[in-house]
Amino acid sequence: MASRMLSSLRSVSSFGSPSKRCSVLHSGLYYCWVRGINGVAESVAADEPIIPPVQIDHTQLLINGDFVDAASGKTFSTFDPRSGDLIANVAEADREDVNRAVSAARKAFDEGPWPRMTAYERSRILLRCADLLEKHNDEVAALETWDSGKPYEQAAKVEVPMVTRVFRYYAGWADKIHGLTVPADGPYHVQTLHEPIGVAGQIIPWNFPLLIYSWKVGPALACGNTVVLKTSEQTPLSALYVSKLFLEAGLPPGVLNVISGFGPTAGAALCSHMDVDKLAFTGSSSTGKIVLGLSAQSNLKPVTLELGGKSPFIVCKDADIDAAAEAAHSALFFNQGQCCVAGSRTFVHESIYDEFVEKAKELAAKRVVGDPFKIGVEQGPQIDSVQFEKILRYIRSGVESGATLETGGQRIGSKGYYMRPTVFSNVEDDMLIAKDEIFGPVQSILKFKDLEEVIRRANATPYGLAAGVFTQNIDYANSLTRALRVGTVWINCYDVFDATIPFGGYKMSGQGRVKGMNSLSNYLQVKAAVTPLNNPAWL
Repeated sequence: MASRMLSSLRSVSSFGSPSKRCSVLHSGLYYCWVRGINGVAESVAADEPIIPPVQIDHTQLLINGDFVDAASGKTFSTFDPRSGDLIANVAEADREDVNRAVSAARKAFDEGPWPRMTAYERSRILLRCADLLEKHNDEVAALETWDSGKPYEQAAKVEVPMVTRVFRYYAGWADKIHGLTVPADGPYHVQTLHEPIGVAGQIIPWNFPLLIYSWKVGPALACGNTVVLKTSEQTPLSALYVSKLFLEAGLPPGVLNVISGFGPTAGAALCSHMDVDKLAFTGSSSTGKIVLGLSAQSNLKPVTLELGGKSPFIVCKDADIDAAAEAAHSALFFNQGQCCVAGSRTFVHESIYDEFVEKAKELAAKRVVGDPFKIGVEQGPQIDSVQFEKILRYIRSGVESGATLETGGQRIGSKGYYMRPTVFSNVEDDMLIAKDEIFGPVQSILKFKDLEEVIRRANATPYGLAAGVFTQNIDYANSLTRALRVGTVWINCYDVFDATIPFGGYKMSGQGRVKGMNSLSNYLQVKAAVTPLNNPAWL
């Protein structure tokens, strides 16, 4: 049914035959530039949003293998950012629901079959879920777009397939987790055991809800843990749908529990719970501090944090300026600018600065903004009115502080949270638009003279999540890669993500790493077992 509706949806696209260039970089995020006829910018924010081709079946909490109402009976509303209209009412978890979910996860870990299965059996369940996710790709993508406002093409062609890939990746790891036999100075047999940590509490954000769900749930389950996951109150729907697929794949009751609710209630209860053995959080740095504090005040459970960023995108004097301008454009405006790794400080060498600014201005002016269910739309609405107004305040701040507003800065239409892509030039380091994480479609372009200067300025931030470097000089690339205090450096590319690549930040951008084999250590305890050897043949 969904596939038929999607075919119908494509047929009503208002686009003629614009020139289009799309590519997927190494399983990375989606780059797609769509330009209007004769270079004229197109804005296709519809008065009446397209009806999404998916039915909402799951709005309750998932506890112990069943979808149930909140103990209080309360619900909260999740809204369509294209219009501000209600999508659905979702069960609102509070402390009692967290207790129920943690109790189910604890029993499933202490008494259930999941950690006692062979690793191969756990692997097969993860693979079956990946197969089901692939089968329901279009429905899941439609939910993700409806709830978050991201372009449907981005969700369906890149993000949901990436989620499937992550689950298959960790399914492959499940039976390859093992310890070592360790030589000791004496007649002892020493082995290390890598054991599941227990009940993992996980909290995911609204900007990439399903992708980050996979980064947390995949390694936790592969290692044999049980999970209580809290969704963001803005985007609860896709996680509930995919968790239903896990049940269909044969995941035992209580192994994966999903609660929807608010940070001060459900989130705080999960972080403070004495029977949760591990926390993983993705969100703002300010909230990350609260999560870490609640862990310390309760049972000192270990915490993995993936937090905010103010990432530098450095364009050296020898760079391919056209390629750099396009990559810098995508690095900032991808996902409506709502990315923790957004290249939000674009540093450009003074010798090419003016030319770069003109190219950046032209790209932003041509960016297609509109209903994310329309084919060819590059930018949908911001997530909600709070975020929308916050971005507008930063734009006003940029103008008032003396930066040059090259293009954009205004609302598009009167319905929903659509914003015109915005570019500032003549930005200085002490301006708020250069210091704060805006989390919106606002590009700030700064000028630099030499490598020593740009390294100092790029590192002069409390964040350290990622950076981009565009240069054809291998010495420049090597110097910047080693000097920048960030968790990821992209050279002549940006936003290249893969299940195998570890991701995380320095400084206030987080603790620990997600994705890749590094993520497994977040969900394992290492135990040393020492046994005396009586008259051994060898040591």
